[in-house]
Amino acid sequence: MTLLTVWADDSPSEPELRTEEPSEIAAVLKEHGVRYEQWPLVDLSDDSTNEEVLAAYQDRIDAVKKTEGYILVDVVQMRPSDDPSWPELVRTSREKFLNEHTHDDDEDRFFASGSGIFYLHVGGKVHAVFCEAGDLLSVPGGTTHWFDMGTNPEYKSVRFFHDEDGWVGNFTGSAISSNFPTYDEIAATR
Repeated sequence: MTLLTVWADDSPSEPELRTEEPSEIAAVLKEHGVRYEQWPLVDLSDDSTNEEVLAAYQDRIDAVKKTEGYILVDVVQMRPSDDPSWPELVRTSREKFLNEHTHDDDEDRFFASGSGIFYLHVGGKVHAVFCEAGDLLSVPGGTTHWFDMGTNPEYKSVRFFHDEDGWVGNFTGSAISSNFPTYDEIAATR
């Protein structure tokens, strides 16, 4: 179940809101132009390919592309691996996404499986949206945020882009993300 936690951006130890109620989550996020939806899940195997994930959700993906004008859709899969390079891949990916940034483009993500947290820094507050399988989050371009997939990530995420360049981050240089609970810390409270 999705979890939204909201703090004042200068008070990371005292949440102002913590809710798992989908309608409340949608209402709070809508105030900042963020679209939150829950899609019915399609049963996928753990080893499903990117093409199988896209095919399973093709009707919904097509609807989002038509409504929002996206031209590029892909899938990112992260899952634990015995490959010796896995820890380094996780470390470098986390370092990149954990830094506060914006995008010129909207950032739409659908979680077909697993979970991750989008931290939105808007209106003097930090909104941590713990997304799980079935969640679609659409973060408007220009919204300051960061993403944490945890130290042992496992998810399949469909990404939508208006630009063929895909994910391009504009980093703020702020260290605010280091002040707030991490994915691992929040997941441990669930």
